[in-house]
Formats: sequence, structure tokens, C-alpha cells
Amino acid sequence: MFIIIVSNIQVVNRVDEGIKARIFRMNSREKIQKETGGFIMDYPKKSFSKKDGTMNLLNEYFFRNKDIYVSKHNRFADYPYHSHQFLELNYMLRGECHQTIEGNLEVLNKGELLLLDSGCHHSIGAMGEEDILINILFRDKNINLEWLTGIKKKNSLVYDFLLNSSVSGNHMKKYIIFKSANIPHIQQILDQIITEYFRDEEFSTKIITLYLPILFTELVRKCDTYLSDEVRSLYRETDNVALNTLQLIEKEYRDMTLTKAADSLGYNKNYLSNVIKKKTGSTFTELVNKQKILAANLLIETTNIPINDIIEQVGFQNKTYFYSLYKDKYKTLPLERRKETN
Repeated sequence: MFIIIVSNIQVVNRVDEGIKARIFRMNSREKIQKETGGFIMDYPKKSFSKKDGTMNLLNEYFFRNKDIYVSKHNRFADYPYHSHQFLELNYMLRGECHQTIEGNLEVLNKGELLLLDSGCHHSIGAMGEEDILINILFRDKNINLEWLTGIKKKNSLVYDFLLNSSVSGNHMKKYIIFKSANIPHIQQILDQIITEYFRDEEFSTKIITLYLPILFTELVRKCDTYLSDEVRSLYRETDNVALNTLQLIEKEYRDMTLTKAADSLGYNKNYLSNVIKKKTGSTFTELVNKQKILAANLLIETTNIPINDIIEQVGFQNKTYFYSLYKDKYKTLPLERRKETN
């Protein structure tokens, strides 16, 4: 007989207190930067090359003995414009920071994550004493922006639209900001990565390597990707109408109608219908059904929920219609798909 006791537990920051004190403590470079306001290079010359006056941080230095490199970003001075040969994850442990990324001004708030692709250029504004930014550098070939955007595109109308938009350029491919501050599980994973790295015990690097794909899968599953105002400004008004509508469909697809969308977004129903058709090539109803099928397929591939329950859960009233749409999309039936992916 098993007895399970469930209680309300407040999630707290699980970074070891000793490690936290070490991270928050001002180091020698920070002391100089605080006194002078000038930037002190934190890595030796062999760690970077220079082209047209811009630093490019090199694989050979950071990954000599391991595939993961974690550090605290030094405060009190602007960090110059630079790029790297590897992927970089910035985690705002406390406070906030201002960065210029590929020409776009972005603000990273406490608990949020910034993923920078290899070759992405950015600079970081001077941070104050209460601002703690953690850098996680890695070169796992199985994790990259193409992989992340591929997962999102597979399950997201918004990503499909952005990645196929002629005006999006490389903005979605160079970096992604994840609004992860209020997602306890993601915070726990990041706290564990930081603790493991700075504790540096046996198998710490291996454990961190195993945490990374879990972290990114959680980010894809639970986080809305942030599209900055600067990137949005590149879109024409009708592009943003379509984007806003697709975002609404993704959240409310189960019982979403054109009338509800028009009322919610403040658009005329006929105008909204025409814009959606012009920008996406699909009718509003077709997009809603597409999102329902995407949501159903994700449950089919990743859970053992009965197919009939999934059909009802995603909002289809007609099972025959669901099977017809599903087979048209995936060229197979749901149970066959589940067997193929399990």
C-alpha cells in the first residue's frame, strides 16, 4: 500500500548558499571597474581574435577540458561588442541588464534567459551591484537554434509564420529571449546547473550536460518566445495583425472562432479574415484546425492519453473530421504515429 502526501511547498532558490555568496562577492576586476568605470578584459588574448575591431571569442580557449563553461558576468562597466564561435546562454539570476544584440536594444529581467547563436554579435551595458548575470557557454551540437526553432515550428503557428516571413530576416535565428521568470521548474534546473558547476564535484560536468537538453525542452514547451518591439517594428501593420491573431489561436484554439478573435483583438471581422488569408494563405478556420491538429499530435507523440480523449481535449466535435485532417497532415493514422515515435 502506497501513501502519497501532497502539501503546498513554496519554491525557493536552490543555489547553495556558499556558492551564492561566491557569485555575489565582488572580484578583483569588478573592484577596478567600479572604481574607474572602465572595462577590464576578463580573458587572456588567446581566448579571442579580432576582426574589424570586434572581438570573437574562440572555442579552443573555453572548451579545452570540458564542453560547458559557466561564469558570472563582471559588473560596473560596459562589455564591448563581440561574438563567439559557440552558443551562449545568459541567465539573469538577479536584477536586470541591457544588451544590444544584432543592433536591437533588449532588456533581460530577473529569471529570464537569452540564447545567442554562434556568430551573434552583442554588447552588455554596465550592471549595478544588485545585478547578477550568469553566462553558460556550451558547444553541444545537438542543441542549436535550428533545433529549437524546428521544434517550435513543428508545433507552433506563430513560429511557422515568423520563419517563413520575408521581413523576419535573421532576427529569430540569431537570438531568442525566453520569458522564464515565473516557471519554477525551469528556475530549479538553472539553479542546479549553477550549483553543480561551481561545486565542481565528480560527474558535475556530466550532470550539467544531461540537464541542458531537459532545460531547452522545458523552454520550448513552457515559454512564450519574446519578440522585441524593435523586431516587431520591422513588420507592416498587416503582418502584426496576422501575428497577433496566430498568437491568440495558439492559446485559445479549443473554442476559438473568428468572431471571438475579432472581438478580443479589436479588429473588424471581415478585415481580420481578409488579412489572415492574404498573409498566411489559409482561412481562419483552417488555422484553428491546424493548431488543433498540432496540439493533438504533440499529445499523441509524447503521452499515452487515449486518442478519443485527445480529440475531445483539443476541441474537435467530429471524430471523423479529425481523422481526415490528421491523415492529410501526417500521412498516417494517430495510433500508427504513436507506434512510430515511441
